[in-house]
Amino acid sequence: MSRADEVEDQLWLVRHGQTEWSANGRHTSTTDLPLTEVGEAAARTLVGPLSDVDFVQVLTSPRRRAVHTAELAGFAHAELDEDLAEWAYGDYEGLTTPEIRETVPGWSVWTHGSPGGETAQQVTERLDRVVARARAVDGKTLVFAHGHSLRALAARWMGLDVSEGRLFTLDTSTISILGVDRGTQVVRHWNVAPSS
Repeated sequence: MSRADEVEDQLWLVRHGQTEWSANGRHTSTTDLPLTEVGEAAARTLVGPLSDVDFVQVLTSPRRRAVHTAELAGFAHAELDEDLAEWAYGDYEGLTTPEIRETVPGWSVWTHGSPGGETAQQVTERLDRVVARARAVDGKTLVFAHGHSLRALAARWMGLDVSEGRLFTLDTSTISILGVDRGTQVVRHWNVAPSS
């Protein structure tokens, strides 16, 4: 594989802008919250670093916080992809980790799952489809999605179990880039906040 091929084979990840619940540490999957004013302002700072990149496909989670981030970043044409939705938290929707740990000590979505929510296997299956879509095109793919789903997507890009997504912290309105180095799928840049 040539160096040029490796540079073209990239998956760019953008976590949506801040919402009221992301600011408060509340687990948000199916609840369709809008961006806060802070979230909108931060999403606009994504325009600069993304505008000079030639993406062959742009995908977004169907949740409005991701769609609106894509719009504010200059990608109103992003294609909706249900596979990019956030890990469904089921009964833990809207709760914080400390609240959940009051009844389930040591709880983590990465290790315990959520009653009524998605299993790690279900998340793996849909994120593997995103990886396949990115690998199937000749060039760069840009996706707009969520904290846990993007962390799990990075793990799957590298062939790791989704639980390894726990190793990647991810802030709102940040850019991360996954690529290939000498045939190995790798993290090139992670959790980069654009300059405002």
